[in-house]
Amino acid sequence: MPDYNDLILILQELDLGDKPVVAHASLRAFGQVSGGADAVVTALLYVARVLVMPVHTYKTMVTPASGPANNAVNYARAQQWNRLAEPFDPNMPADVMMGVIPENLRQRPQSRRSTHPILSFAGVNADKILAAQTLENPLGPLMEVANADGWALLLGVDHTANTAIHLGEKLAKRKQFTRWALTEAGTVACPGFPGCSAGFEALEPALRPHTRSAQAGEALIRAVPVRQVVVKTIEAIKQNPLALLCERTDCERCSAVREGLR
Repeated sequence: MPDYNDLILILQELDLGDKPVVAHASLRAFGQVSGGADAVVTALLYVARVLVMPVHTYKTMVTPASGPANNAVNYARAQQWNRLAEPFDPNMPADVMMGVIPENLRQRPQSRRSTHPILSFAGVNADKILAAQTLENPLGPLMEVANADGWALLLGVDHTANTAIHLGEKLAKRKQFTRWALTEAGTVACPGFPGCSAGFEALEPALRPHTRSAQAGEALIRAVPVRQVVVKTIEAIKQNPLALLCERTDCERCSAVREGLR
């Protein structure tokens, strides 16, 4: 069972230098970790001077009765979920889909959080990165990490959790969507909402030559330069406009991308 000190040594094997890191993690993938999520985050902060993680809040989402066409939303059907929405608050916990590790980072006293009501990020020593996010540019923090030659770090998760691929999709001009969020000031539109990530692991062979790996307990840890993630995503979509889409026939976002290409 790895502990805090073991994790530091393992992460140091990746030789990430002093570049910023955007991390995605699953505690369950490790099997057991002495100290749990707290040990993982503490080790990450020891190794990464600048650390950010997605702490998205999907429970803020609401859907209007009508909106843009081909927006991967069934407006009528989605109305039933509006009553469950909660207004965004900076202290709102990250969605359970994010995992307990990002939530642990968000709760750190030195952590700061961006203000996007759906797609926020939390970070330490990352004020400039977090400030790059706006309603119109939700992926701004990832561009900042890419411009700083930073790393995408996958701890026990595969590329379906790699948000940097969404940035590559956007730069490749792939269709983005509009979603809406409930805030204390009312409902706001959130453009630039990314597509489905279920097909992203298909990019792994192209990223393998640029990937550094280490093993921690049962979890494979992979580090990839965000710039390479973006470049390889753009190349894949230029070669095949349908690249990285999932195969589910009921996936509204991938179906909308396909529809937009017809």
